[in-house]
Amino acid sequence: MGTFLVGVMLLTVIGFIVKGMIKDKKAGKSVVCGGDCKHCGGHCSH
Repeated sequence: MGTFLVGVMLLTVIGFIVKGMIKDKKAGKSVVCGGDCKHCGGHCSH
């Protein structure tokens, strides 16, 4: 039972991280270079 609860908690945390990454991507921020294309040579994909 403990293993199941830890697994559910881990999946929940991973879900929140992925949700935040998707939200940032839709807001125009790049996961790779932090949304500031001057620092990554201008090859960020928005």
